[in-house]
Amino acid sequence: MEEKYKQQPSDLLKIVLFGPESTGKTTLSEQLARHYNTVWVPEYAREYLQQKWNNERKTCEPHDLLPIAAGQMQLENSLIKKATEILICDTDLLETKVYSEAYYIGDCDPILEKHALQNKYDLYFLTYIDIPWEADDLRDKPEEREEMFSYFKNTLEKYNRNFIILKGNKKERLKTAIEHIDKLLEK
Repeated sequence: MEEKYKQQPSDLLKIVLFGPESTGKTTLSEQLARHYNTVWVPEYAREYLQQKWNNERKTCEPHDLLPIAAGQMQLENSLIKKATEILICDTDLLETKVYSEAYYIGDCDPILEKHALQNKYDLYFLTYIDIPWEADDLRDKPEEREEMFSYFKNTLEKYNRNFIILKGNKKERLKTAIEHIDKLLEK
């Protein structure tokens, strides 16, 4: 049963874009995948929750988190086979854990938490809140960007994840990200 939350082993360099909503993660994921001629793993929650909003006019609820986690890992595990030497992930289960805790009063399903902490990535890019907020059907906390950024940063520190904070415009972020990925590729 828990297999669907596990990360398949691979020798790929795995990079995660991590941070609050509307901070440029998807744009940068696409740019990095194009630069390295590889695939990127989209954020499954966007598709899942947009469909829920379109069909029911409801936002995320606690019972949605495990299906989102399973869908995210299914996407990641399927795209591992198509990636070159790098896999760019627009999100991971640790991000789902952060949202679970931030939105549901510190609560996180034990299965989600277990796999969020077990799944491994080589580098996280924590996207800063210096990109203008863009509203959509799913984004809902423009006034809490600083608090959410701190929550994401504290999570990476708490679980001793290798991370770099990305600031600046799209071009600056891409340049910084490429520099750090290239260093990892040289090892």
